[in-house]
Amino acid sequence: MNDTSYTARQEIRRRLQKEQRALMWRKFLTNKLAMGGALITLTVIVLALLAPVICPEGPLAMSVFDRLTPPSPDGYLFGADNLGRSVLARVLYGARVSLAIGASVGLLSMIFGMILGLYASYYPALDNVIMRICDGLSAIPSTLLAIALMAMLERNIGNLILSLTIVSTPRVARVARSSAVVVREQTYIEAMRALGTSSTRIIWGHIAPNILSGVVVQSSYIFANAIITEAALSFLGVGVPAPDPSWGNILYDGKAVIHKAWWMIVYPGIFTAATVLGLNIFGDGLRDVLDPHTN
Repeated sequence: MNDTSYTARQEIRRRLQKEQRALMWRKFLTNKLAMGGALITLTVIVLALLAPVICPEGPLAMSVFDRLTPPSPDGYLFGADNLGRSVLARVLYGARVSLAIGASVGLLSMIFGMILGLYASYYPALDNVIMRICDGLSAIPSTLLAIALMAMLERNIGNLILSLTIVSTPRVARVARSSAVVVREQTYIEAMRALGTSSTRIIWGHIAPNILSGVVVQSSYIFANAIITEAALSFLGVGVPAPDPSWGNILYDGKAVIHKAWWMIVYPGIFTAATVLGLNIFGDGLRDVLDPHTN
């Protein structure tokens, strides 16, 4: 009888979870913000993936005779830069680098921020230490802190991702902690403690799943912010090293010839703005979809 009852409860739980996922998917498909942001972001991702097909010459091919050639449907669609390289190729290949950096920072910040936030919420002794460190890091402007970190490290993409992750993690940790504190005080968590359930099981089996949606939404904003910060660092000369293209160092190359070659600033700027706008809109829509209080 007990086995039958347990099996029935498991079946009901699976059915409820399936219906909940279906409801969330329907909410996502009918949410104009989420769909619009996803469409913009996916368009940029597809263009980045198709870069070798669209621009088989690659981002490093140079032609000194074509330096600063203006945009033309018959030649360089986005024009040529100061070294005779296709701006279209550099923008599309730069999208790969900028999106990879943004996605890596968003994912790593989500993982480390969630770990810090969960343990800070559950252990008061750790709370003071972790949150004070986060306060200290948050007190410094993010771009300034990233520049300082890059000045101490070798200039490469790996260290850039590390620096931006350090800058962004406190934001996720704060969101994770505030949500986890609420879940920790629920009656069923207190009951599990009384029954002797291990802290690890409570934290990762019951608290973590209940705060995941908020952390994912915050990570989508960090994804967008990381793209902007990377562009700013590369524009200042401390980001992605040449000759690897990124939207930031394309803008850096264009600032010296902005009066002669406006296209070196406009096109990477449009792609950067569109991607960040798409990610932010997607984040707003995702927040509405995952919020149980919205219809």
